[in-house]
Amino acid sequence: MPMIDMPEFAGDLLAEFAERDAERVNTPVIQPAEPFLDMAGEDLRRRIFLTESETGESLCLRPEFTIPVCLRHIASATGTPRRYAYLGEVFRQRRDGSNEFYQAGIEDLGDKATAAADARAIGDALGILKRVLPKVDLRLTLGDQAVFEAVVKALGLPHGWQRRLIHAFGDMAHLEALLERLARPQPVAGLDPDISAMMAAGDEAGLVERLDRTMQETGYSTNASRSPAEIAKRLKEKLELSQTRLDGTALLLLREFLTLQLPLSDAPAALAGFADAAGLKLGDAVSLFSARLQSLADAGADISAMTYRAAFGRPLDYYTGLVFEVTAAGSTAVLAGGGRFDRLMTLLGAREHIPAVGFSLWIDRIEAARARQ
Repeated sequence: MPMIDMPEFAGDLLAEFAERDAERVNTPVIQPAEPFLDMAGEDLRRRIFLTESETGESLCLRPEFTIPVCLRHIASATGTPRRYAYLGEVFRQRRDGSNEFYQAGIEDLGDKATAAADARAIGDALGILKRVLPKVDLRLTLGDQAVFEAVVKALGLPHGWQRRLIHAFGDMAHLEALLERLARPQPVAGLDPDISAMMAAGDEAGLVERLDRTMQETGYSTNASRSPAEIAKRLKEKLELSQTRLDGTALLLLREFLTLQLPLSDAPAALAGFADAAGLKLGDAVSLFSARLQSLADAGADISAMTYRAAFGRPLDYYTGLVFEVTAAGSTAVLAGGGRFDRLMTLLGAREHIPAVGFSLWIDRIEAARARQ
């Protein structure tokens, strides 16, 4: 595979990383595929270039840097807090542009002052972009997965529906489809009448026994990835989800929340007003949101020039709180994007909880913007 040229402003990026106390690291181009398939999100999963080792291990070309940098940190058994920077090639199928391109960024691992770390990530992304794009009018859009999760949980939906809605955060088409299903539940079709009767009667033991017997008779049990008890649990959840109807008031509240879009400086008051009017307790999520904005303001950021959009998310499953992206005025091309991913380190094998936030810079889009400025 031919190598592409390092960006001509690479020296500026490396200088910025050093000034921000971020240690530049590299990671292998060939990566284990499983972490990306499990944690990166559907949008990235379908774009990955997959291969296989001689022993049958599923591998891929490095599609992004966050997961490899986190895996490297865990393997090195290095303490936190740590700030890592990267600049290198990534490989994934894209609708436009090359499938091989450079990305740069910073991952901030282990800083327990999460509001300040969030503000620093936003400030670093904007600061670096201003250095390499001094004449470009930058626009920042911010969302918060944790606030959305708090709203969904406060509505009292079953956990299965909460998971589905949270998983769809940032994809309005998917969210709208789920809200339609909540407004107009559809019965589960194709179930055996005996199984349906057991589920309706709450006979879980009988259901497990029936599934076990069927699996034994068909020979399926020898290759089953799930036990009869696990299948029974999933059937029960599927039935519960199919029968759940979100009442009209709650549905209107959720849709009203998703329409919120306003200057970031006005967002805390708007969220507090929404919660009070709806009778919802959003708790720590809104407190952290407000603390993050205070940290941004303390750092000199003009939060009135930034936009909060309640429905805004980014297409990676590992985000847990802050999500943001930076574009040029009048363009939809994302120049930088990132957010908080507090669960990822533990899921990748870290022995203790490690809070984390970071962002990536899209080098080819920055190059195009530099050519226009």
